[in-house]
Amino acid sequence: MELLQQEKLMGRAFFIGQRLELRDFEKASRLMVSPLMVSAGAQGVAVLFRYGVVVLFGLSAVEETTFLKEMKTFVIQPFDKVESEEVDLVRASEDGVDGSHIQLSEFDLQRLQVVADVLAKSVVLGHYETDLAQTFDRIEPLATKLQTGARFMHQSRELLRHIGDVLLIQSKMVGRVEVSEKPELLWEHPQYERLFMRLEDEFELGERHKALERKLELVSRTAETLLDLLQNKRTLRVEWYIVILIVVEIVLTFYELWWH
Repeated sequence: MELLQQEKLMGRAFFIGQRLELRDFEKASRLMVSPLMVSAGAQGVAVLFRYGVVVLFGLSAVEETTFLKEMKTFVIQPFDKVESEEVDLVRASEDGVDGSHIQLSEFDLQRLQVVADVLAKSVVLGHYETDLAQTFDRIEPLATKLQTGARFMHQSRELLRHIGDVLLIQSKMVGRVEVSEKPELLWEHPQYERLFMRLEDEFELGERHKALERKLELVSRTAETLLDLLQNKRTLRVEWYIVILIVVEIVLTFYELWWH
């Protein structure tokens, strides 16, 4: 491939939806599997991940736009705002990272797969970091109300939504993306594990994943605490209603006895 003879490449990752339907791509001509790689543009390649990420190498801006438009029919629950990330790849004497450039001793498909795996996980982390920051912004006023003793009785539905959002993000991160797992490619090609480790360290995948998990736990714990307090207040209110009804019943009984 002419792409593999170049001295420099641009790689771009796009998180375009919750999931990609890749059956048609798997049946068609493909360059590599696990992750799936197909030809794209005049001389570029695309690496496709079921969890909704497309990584493109060697495509022009026009070709990228065209390819992403064609991918829309294969996207399940597309995002309104697409998260993206890019990196420069340069040919060097050995694999490694030099500043903002990824150095590869050779531009082969397996190395591009390794780069695509790390870049895809990084863009997914970026998406959920942004999403979780917005969740923090929404839940902070509720925590403030808890601190000041203000009323938030009408917001149980919102609290349940926050808990649901956290559980959904956790299931996607662990079940679909497997951020903390090594790519399947390394089982068959362990010679690329050193490259993967360097890239994983450069993009701080492990640290970002742990930080995201801590934030998810904090949001979940805060929402659950507020929900528990809300339910306790409702229980206490129901108990007071019962007490009031009993008192009213006693008063009515004495009233009837008094007049009779």
